[in-house]
Amino acid sequence: MKPILMYSKSIIIAIAFFGLSYSYGQETFSSRLLDSKTEEPVAFATIQFNYKSGVISNDNGEFNITIKRDVTATDSLMISCLGYEEKRIPLLNFDNSNIYLKPKTVDLSEVLVTNKNYTIDEILDKIEDGLYTNYDFGYAKRKLFFRASKYIHMDKRYVDLEESTIPEINQHFVDSLIQIIPESIDNHTEILGELYGEISRGKPQKMEILKASRLFDKSTEVDLNNYAERLNGILKKHIKRDSYFKIKSGWFSVKQDIDTTLFDENQEKTVSKPLLAEQNKRDSIQKLNFLPEKKTMIHQFENNNFIDEDNDLNFIHKSRRYEFEISDYAYIDDMFVYVITFEPKRREDFAGTMYVNTEDFAVVRVDYNNVESLSDFSLLGISSKKYLKKGTIIFRKNSNEKYVLKYRDETLGEQFGIKRPLKIVEKNKNVRGRRKQNEIKAEIHFIGRNIEKTELVVFETAVITASDYANFKEKTLVKPTHLSQYDPEFWKGYNIIEPNKALKDFKVLDTEN
Repeated sequence: MKPILMYSKSIIIAIAFFGLSYSYGQETFSSRLLDSKTEEPVAFATIQFNYKSGVISNDNGEFNITIKRDVTATDSLMISCLGYEEKRIPLLNFDNSNIYLKPKTVDLSEVLVTNKNYTIDEILDKIEDGLYTNYDFGYAKRKLFFRASKYIHMDKRYVDLEESTIPEINQHFVDSLIQIIPESIDNHTEILGELYGEISRGKPQKMEILKASRLFDKSTEVDLNNYAERLNGILKKHIKRDSYFKIKSGWFSVKQDIDTTLFDENQEKTVSKPLLAEQNKRDSIQKLNFLPEKKTMIHQFENNNFIDEDNDLNFIHKSRRYEFEISDYAYIDDMFVYVITFEPKRREDFAGTMYVNTEDFAVVRVDYNNVESLSDFSLLGISSKKYLKKGTIIFRKNSNEKYVLKYRDETLGEQFGIKRPLKIVEKNKNVRGRRKQNEIKAEIHFIGRNIEKTELVVFETAVITASDYANFKEKTLVKPTHLSQYDPEFWKGYNIIEPNKALKDFKVLDTEN
């Protein structure tokens, strides 16, 4: 028995040792960056581990970085940001407290050496000349994290039912239907993956999604399905099989045929099966479409910038429409840069600041925001106003000494509304007498706001060949993990953009999981 006992103890010790090695072979470090003078958050700073891979601080100065091995006495975080002195933080005794960055002053003697007295027009010409030589558009593998958040808030949700020949469809039924639609809806999609292909806009891409999640309220779908089932029962009771609907709003009208499956005699007995089949169908479509949709979205987002001539961020290609001023000089990652502000002369939409390398005249960062509404539409009770577009774009050099995207974020805001009459008439040409069978008249009034915030950080960009791209095989069937509330454990061990407060507070109330 003793040899068996000793053998068992050896296995237990080995397992324990393996567990300890796994637990302590990976550490996560979190903190918040603050200005040492103002104590304001320092956003979009680069945090690197031993000058290698790293992350970006979010707009509240927060970051989270995971080191996938034991930390030694020589390990440190290197923190750099526009206008601040680089700071080295040893990791051995890291305590997750706030980190204060000291503003960096510019030595005037360096300005005189670097600045060859170029005029602003000469600088703009050199920037434009370098747009297609300073930036890399070739084949690359980009390891990235992408987050898209949508926030919808309804300021008004009202339907006044003026007439209904169907007793069950009354004001109480309409009000109860409106009540299940939340006043505020938000959802978030997060993706960690690797994107393969030519960086140039419009080129086909391949992608491997390493991990993905979606935060949204599934209960709304369930409630709407229940109401759809109830409405189908009402319609089946009152309308005729060979009828059709005439839907009219003001001068506009459209004909809508009635789905004949509504009259299936076995529908009531098998009502749960169609709903289940429909859910399975949606899941299959989502699994099939998720990767192609998201890789296209990410690729468009990384290329939607001032380099492209056909872009509303046109302050380089249409520079005569803007006023420019060299407002300062600064350092970004050991680059000495011009700080150039711009604003529209007349009818252009954007103002902002760009940071231009004094050596090669590459724009390495842009902060922009709209100064006028981007569009304002109102006609026949339908309105839409795009009132907000602001963001930040940051580039860094790759191994080819060309600039590639490091970080991008953009926030879009839109107001929308509809205030119109609505009439739904059931007509049937096979019934003797009047063709009109049933009629519903209402006045609808909805006003809402929509905010979209998109973030992309590229941790690493590796140059690849066309054959590398051709040989890479995608796993096409991908489905994100559904989360009903923010879970900090989901991304534990992965480097991502630290979420903002709205995402951290996301939680679906009274949801059965």
